[in-house]
Amino acid sequence: DSAHPAAIVDSGGLEPVDVPTFLAPGETLTGLAYDPFTDHLFLRLAPGNLIRVVDRPARAVKRIYPVGTLPNTGGGDLAVRPRDGRIFFTDPAGPALILTDRFGNSLGLITLATLTSPPLGVAYDSVTNRLLVLTSAQTLTTHRLDGTWISGVRLDRPVSPHSLAFDSETQELYAPLTPPVAIGVFNLSGRLLRTVPTPATFLDLGPRSLLRLF
Repeated sequence: DSAHPAAIVDSGGLEPVDVPTFLAPGETLTGLAYDPFTDHLFLRLAPGNLIRVVDRPARAVKRIYPVGTLPNTGGGDLAVRPRDGRIFFTDPAGPALILTDRFGNSLGLITLATLTSPPLGVAYDSVTNRLLVLTSAQTLTTHRLDGTWISGVRLDRPVSPHSLAFDSETQELYAPLTPPVAIGVFNLSGRLLRTVPTPATFLDLGPRSLLRLF
């Protein structure tokens, strides 16, 4: 949770484990993504456009790099496509996602159809190869990788406009509820299936590692 910026809480095993964030004085985390194939955590930082990659099992910084196509004025959520390491960043300046490879090299801009304002959260479905986008505290849209709109639903409960995670195996969506006292687990129809009684500001999850919380 953001009340403890020195560590990411690795939850879901026998006991929670803390993974250091290596945040420097003055840095603020604005987004978190997890790549289960490399077992790396991607931290989006502000101010600026830096990404810090943390090797989860080694608890060490893997690399730090700027992303030239990200604005210096704001951060936001991000998601990783594990098969090739592509990273989808929410664009705080418009209704789009900024696409890079895992090293920050630009791969273009994905304009999200039907959106008129910047996306709040983004997650990737590795089973259907689609993007899930949080457009308001209770609105979720699904898009193809070219930004084409597929569907939209209203969530049963409002969620925090900071972070979104998706379990591709169970087709379930995870998001911190508002107020952030628990995590809500939703199906793709927007129905709240259950809650995880853990407060979180940023989260992501993976099939081999369960839940990642900051």
